[in-house]
Amino acid sequence: MNQKQSNEIQQPLSIAFIGGGNMASAIIGGLVKTSQKVLPQNLQVVEPSASQCELLQTHFGIEQVMANNQSLKPAQVIVLAVKPQLMAQVCQELCKHTWLSNALIISIAAGIRIESLQRWLNIANAEPIRVVRTMPNTPALIGKGITGLVASAQASAIDRELATTILSAVGKTVWFDNESSLDAVTAMSGSGPAYVFYMLEAFQAAGQKIGLSSEQARQLAIETFVGASELAKTSPDSFTLLREKVTSKGGTTAAAIAVMDEQNLASIFEAAVKSANDRSIELGKAQS
Repeated sequence: MNQKQSNEIQQPLSIAFIGGGNMASAIIGGLVKTSQKVLPQNLQVVEPSASQCELLQTHFGIEQVMANNQSLKPAQVIVLAVKPQLMAQVCQELCKHTWLSNALIISIAAGIRIESLQRWLNIANAEPIRVVRTMPNTPALIGKGITGLVASAQASAIDRELATTILSAVGKTVWFDNESSLDAVTAMSGSGPAYVFYMLEAFQAAGQKIGLSSEQARQLAIETFVGASELAKTSPDSFTLLREKVTSKGGTTAAAIAVMDEQNLASIFEAAVKSANDRSIELGKAQS
C-alpha cells in the first residue's frame, strides 16, 4: 500500500475528472446534488469540448474546467471517463504529474483492464497505482444506474468506500472480487438497457398490430415494464413465482407464455447475453 495513503477519507473530496461527457456529467451532477463530501470548488474537469465545458460550469458551478491536463492540480481521486481507444494516450499524458502515484484511479471505460491502466500510468520508481475499475450503465444519467466495481490488489478498504461514494451518486453499486466478472456485468447491466429498449420497441409494435395507437401502445409498454420491475424489486418472491401468479391456467397470459416457450425465448436471451460477454472479453484483450 502507498505509504502516503490516508487511513480515512479526507473531506471535502478533491476529484479530477478526465473527460466531461454524459457519464462524467451524470456522476458530477449526482455528487454535487447528493453528497455532503463533495463541493464544486473541489472538482476539476479536463474536457476539450468548449460547449461541454460551458455546460459543466453553468449547471454545476465548477470553475476548474480545462481543455487539457497541463494545469491539473493534485487530487485524491482521478476519474478516467474517456473513450477506451483514447485511454492509453490520456494515461501517458497524465504520467507527467508525479503526484498521480498518490491518487486513487477510478476508470469508467469499458473493457480497459486494471493491468493496462497500471502499466500506462506507471511512474518511475513508484509502486503500482491503486485502481478501481467500474462498469456503470446509461440509467445513471437519471440517477437510476447500477455499477459493477472491482479493485486492484493495492486498493484499500478506504479506496473501495471512496469509489462507492462516487458511483453511488448515480445509482446502486455491486462489488466483485474478480475482474473477469466485469465482462459479465458488461453483458448484463452495461448492455442491458439496450435489451430493454429492444423489447419495448417490440412490445409497442405488437400493441399497434392489435389496434392500439402508437402513443397508447408506448404508454402501456413503458408503464408495464416500470410497474413489473418495481413489483419484482419490492417482492420477496422469485421472478418465476411472480410470473406464475399472473399466469392463470388456460388464460390470456398462458397463451402468450406458450408462444414464448415455443419460440424458446429463454435460449435466445441466454445466447444474446453470452455473445455480449464473449465480445467484452475480446475487446478487453484488443485494448490491452
